[in-house]
Order: sequence, then C-alpha cells, then structure tokens
Amino acid sequence: MPRFKQTAEILKLMSKKENIRNIGIIAHIDHGKTTMTDSLLAGAGLLSPSVVGEAKVLDYLEEEQKRGITIKTANISLLHETKENAHVINLIDTPGHVDFTGKVTRALRAIDSAIVVVDAVEEIMAQTETVTRQALEERVKPVLFINKVDRLIKELKLTPEKIQEKFTRIISNFNNLIEIYAEPEFKKKWKVDPAKETVALGSALHKWGFTLNVAQQKGVKFTDIVNAYANDDYPTLSRLLPLHHTILHMIVEKTPNPTDAQKYRLPKIWKGKIDSEIGQAMLECDDKGPTVMCITNAQIDPKTGLVASGRVFSGSVKEGDHVYLVGAKKAYHVQQVSMYMGAFRETVDQITAGNIAALSNLELARAGETLVDAAYKDVMVPFEHVKYVSEPVMTIAIEPKNPKELPRLVEAMNRLVIEDPNLATIMDKETGQCLLSGIGELHLEIALKFLKQYSENIELTASSPIVTYRESILKTSKIVMAKTSNMRNKLFVRVAPLETELEELMEKGELTDGMEQKQISDVVQKKLKYSKEETAKILALNKHGNILIDLTGNVQNMQEIKENVIAGFHWACDTGPLCEEPLRNVKVTLIEAQIHDDPTQREPTQIMRAMSRAILGAVLTAKPVLLEPIYKIEVSAPIEWFGACTSIITRKRGKILTSEHKGVLTIITSYIPVAETLGLSAEMRTATSGRAFWQCTFSHWERVPENMATQIIMQIRERRGLPPEIPKPEKFVEKE
Repeated sequence: MPRFKQTAEILKLMSKKENIRNIGIIAHIDHGKTTMTDSLLAGAGLLSPSVVGEAKVLDYLEEEQKRGITIKTANISLLHETKENAHVINLIDTPGHVDFTGKVTRALRAIDSAIVVVDAVEEIMAQTETVTRQALEERVKPVLFINKVDRLIKELKLTPEKIQEKFTRIISNFNNLIEIYAEPEFKKKWKVDPAKETVALGSALHKWGFTLNVAQQKGVKFTDIVNAYANDDYPTLSRLLPLHHTILHMIVEKTPNPTDAQKYRLPKIWKGKIDSEIGQAMLECDDKGPTVMCITNAQIDPKTGLVASGRVFSGSVKEGDHVYLVGAKKAYHVQQVSMYMGAFRETVDQITAGNIAALSNLELARAGETLVDAAYKDVMVPFEHVKYVSEPVMTIAIEPKNPKELPRLVEAMNRLVIEDPNLATIMDKETGQCLLSGIGELHLEIALKFLKQYSENIELTASSPIVTYRESILKTSKIVMAKTSNMRNKLFVRVAPLETELEELMEKGELTDGMEQKQISDVVQKKLKYSKEETAKILALNKHGNILIDLTGNVQNMQEIKENVIAGFHWACDTGPLCEEPLRNVKVTLIEAQIHDDPTQREPTQIMRAMSRAILGAVLTAKPVLLEPIYKIEVSAPIEWFGACTSIITRKRGKILTSEHKGVLTIITSYIPVAETLGLSAEMRTATSGRAFWQCTFSHWERVPENMATQIIMQIRERRGLPPEIPKPEKFVEKE
C-alpha cells in the first residue's frame, strides 16, 4: 500500500506533460525556504496546517532538525487540484548554506523553474546571487517570493511607504541579477514583475501570501495587513490569503511545463545532435522515445543499496529495464522504480518523461551521470558536466582509534563521497590516515557526523581543519628532459602559465577533466576559434585546471605510450614540487619524445615517472608560487557593530569591497583568505555579542604574499614529512 493517498492520482497525471511542473526552492540561508515548503505540503494535504513552520518535513535528517538548516536536497511530488484542473508539482527543497551549494547545483539539472525566496529585511544576499546565477546558467526560470514581510511591520515598524521602497529595491536588485547572468534571449522575458504575478509577498511563518492579482480578487489592501498586525489579528491573514494557494497558483500559471522547458534547456545542457532520434525525443519530452535520464543525486539506502534519482528527459523507466550508464560504461537491469515523498520512497510501476524518478541497483551511478536505454549506448552523448561554484579548500585528517576498523572507515568514506561529490578523500591504507576535504568548516563538521553514522559509530580521531593550497607558475620554463630509469626513453617538457581564454573555459566548466579528446577539440574550436591542427595537439585536461599539449608530431611509438604520458601528467599535477600541493593553471607541453623501439623497454611506470619528473623540474624553472583560496564573505549586522566587523576582517588580511545599509542592518562584502577564517566564528560572535551573521563563499585563488609564502611552504612540508628544503631543478633536470 502506498503511504500517500495522492500517489495513484499523481501517477495518472504524469503522462499529461502540460500538467507537470518541476520546481526547486532556492535561497540564502535562513530566508524561509523550508518553512514555505511546509505551507505547500499543507496545501496539498500532506501536512496538518497547525504544524507548518515547525514540522520541516523535507528537513527529515536528525542533524537538519537539530541545526535548523537544510543539508541535503529533498524532493516530493505534490498533487495540486483546482476547480478547472489538477497538476503534478515535483518539488525540490535545497540547502541555503553555502557549504552545501553543490547540492543546489545538482538539483537544478532536474528542475525547470525555481522559487527564489528573499528575506524582506535582509534583501538580496550573497547566496541569493549565487543560487540565482546557478539557476540562470542551467536555463531554470526564476520567480520571486519576498518573505518575512511581518518583520517589516512588527519589528522595524516601517511605514507603508518605506515598505514599498524595500519591495521596489528587492525586485529591482533581483532583476539586475537576471540582467547580469541570464542569456540574451531570457533577460527580458524572465525579469519578475508584480503586475505579471511573478512576484509574491508574504510571511511563511504566519502562512499568508499574495500576488497583486490575488490581493485585488480578495479586496485586500496592504493597510489591512498592517492593521491585522496592529490588532494582533494576523492569523486571519492565513485564512484570507493562504500562502500555499498563492505560491501553487504562481507555480502553475507562471512556470513552464517540461515539454516547453526542454525545448530551450536541452541545447544548453546536452551537446548531442538535436535532430537525432534521441535529440528529438528529449526535445519533445516523448514517453515513447528512447529512455534517457540525467542522474542528479545518489544515496545509499541500508536496505536496498545505492538509489540514483534524477530527471527522465525522454522515454520511461520501469522495473527490469535494461539500461546503460554512459560515464561508467556499465549496463544494468533496473531493480526498482520509485518516487520520493520527502523521507519516503514510494515504489511505482513506471515513471515517464518530464518527471523525477529514483532507481535501485545502479551500483556505479553518480551525480551527473547519464543513463540511456542499453540499445542506444553507442550513440548517446552524455549530458554536460555539472559545474560547481565551490571546491574543497579545507581538509581534516581522520583515522580510527583501532587500526582494525580501517576497512569500515574506508567503506564509510566511499559512501560519503558518493552522496556528496563536493567532498574529496585521500586514503592511505598503510598509515591508516584518511584525508577528507570540504568547502568549509561546517561542511566538514557535518561530513564527520555522517561518517561516524555510516561506520556504525566506530571511534575516530580527527585533526583540526587545515587549508588546501595550490601551486602555480609566473613565467615560461626552460625545456627540461627526463629519462626513464632504464635510460632508454627521453621526454622533453616545457611549462607555461595557462592562457587566459583557456583558463576561463575551465572556470566556466566548459572544459573539464574526463572529457574525450574529440570533445575537448570541439569546445576549443567553437569557443576560441582554434584550428583543427591546434586542438588536435591537446592531449588531456586535469581537474585542477591544467592542460597537456603534444607537439611531438609523428614520433614513432608515441601512440603506444600516450596513456602513460597522460597518467604522468596527472601524477605531477596532483603533487607540485614546492610542497606537494596540486598544480593549477599550468600548460604542459611535450616538446619532443625519444621512444625505444622495443616494447619491453617502454615500461609504463617508468614512462609515467619520467613525464612527472620532467614536469616538476620544468615548474621549478618557471618561478613557482603558492596560491591560497579566497572566500567572499558577506556579513550582516546591526549598524552599531559595523566597526567591530570591519576591524576583524581587515585584521585577518581581508579586503573590504562594499558596505551598504539596509534599514537597521549593514551589509559588508569582503574578500578574506580561507586560512584566516579558522576560528572566525568565535571571534565574530564575541566582538558583536552574537548579533552578526555571515556567510563565506569560495571566490578565487590568489598568490600568497611573498613575506608569508616561505613560512607556509615550510609548515606544509613539515606536516607532510618532507625535507625542509624545496628541491632544486637539478633534481629533475638531466643532461644529454
């Protein structure tokens, strides 16, 4: 028996594409996303109205309930019935804290529109901009809900005129984001406008909300709302202007159905041929076309194993289907098909195009993977890589107190990175130490709690967080030659700073590691107008933003060692010569290769080591430098604490970018090195009596000041057990 009585009705509607909406809720932290979601669930009959704002149905994890924040994305299918029609609303609630922004990125691939929730007091904040930009990059249409209007009336006691000014400013600033980040064809038609019912205002906590049209229909003026609060009679507002009615109406009337959305989203997120059979099926959201699904989330269920969920773009999925994972190059039979209802999964017969499905028995499925009907495995082009706006910049070392528990720890860490691709792990099975890297302190703190849970609470020791650095270069190197240890092969390498245009393509995620050589060639030709001859020389890309070029021409036996050369390139990029931090934005050029004719003299490991040594030696002749990660920090505090906040930021090597007064609050935007934010929470709370709120977003990498670089390099080398002296190029450079 299904747990929810609406399930059968929802399944009937799934084939009526015009009646489906795939929507996400995105916002800055604590702007009221989850509280608003509770109202929508109550409106759909899935939650008692009396517990809205307290239930937090989609924050079903214990850690989410305890902290009052959303950590994982959660989705639920709602049945919204009106007098005229019934609709299926596939709703995804996403995290607001920047440390979990990777989950927002993945969720956006599955949806077509987003409700952006903005706190009426704090207005547009850093994470509002981040998530809106992410949505627009995925061609996800935004609509706006201005929340916490009650605070303007009760706490700030603003006049109706001042409140109107606030609304106007929020709408204008939100439209500025659309002007900046939307593609030309969407800039004008996606800007929000109260007159077009793409803006709603209200209070999620008090369960009321309206658009201009709804207010006119009900005969409600804003002065009526002010008076309701003056008379402490605001509960009547939830009966007169129920929030769920306003938001669900806005979703149904002002956001696209999957058939309409896939027509303009598909060319952005899929680079296959639109006029192919698969392309046309996805363009039309055709239930009868080849099955294609983009996996956006993977979770381990203790009972059923890995469960992969995502958007079905064409065809349908049902139990027993023979499917193929394009990235993993692995075929499977689907064991179970289900739909998520918050914490629960409802097993169903099938899910058709335009909807969100959860599939069991796909062991190698990961977020960003492309699933296709196995009959089409040889012609399917995968979806574009999901581009994350943050990357791991903090690391903790973890080990079990009992060395015998290491296998369980390794298994738990594998599960952790499956569920959260924004975490990175390195495991040393000899020492028993594991390194876990994340976006920030909270990200690592939560990851550690899940790790203990997944490993059945084995006793762990964890270090304090340390910052991850990068190594780069400032100039073109000498040509460096390295021989294989048997002296039978020679590789000649030069390195140089990566060209700005290639760096930008990598930053935008249009060039990523894992791309096939032809894909790389196509992107570079299209975006940078490089010739086929130039792009054919690009051998590989590295995840840290490095590129390998082959200028050897028609060297005999080069094809036989190519994969070993590429492996040596990745090896070197992962451990730079200054202190074994990854290289970043380095162009490595293989100038010449002298390869022995006898295959037995071309041992793969020797080729890899020679290539790696040549690169490291070249880097040391190219003025190597250490880069540190920089956060963009946005601090919100009462005006009287402005001086205390700016003092802390500047003392921590921060650079103040802007400061702006928003009513009783001041918003300070700055850059600050990640290394300086360790312990920032305690200092900021003490200095402001707990009145400041801040959020750090990874911004960019920046050269460490020269007067600090040597000391930091020495500290890292000591921590890693390396000799104190930075090696000389002579360690790698070999003479003929």
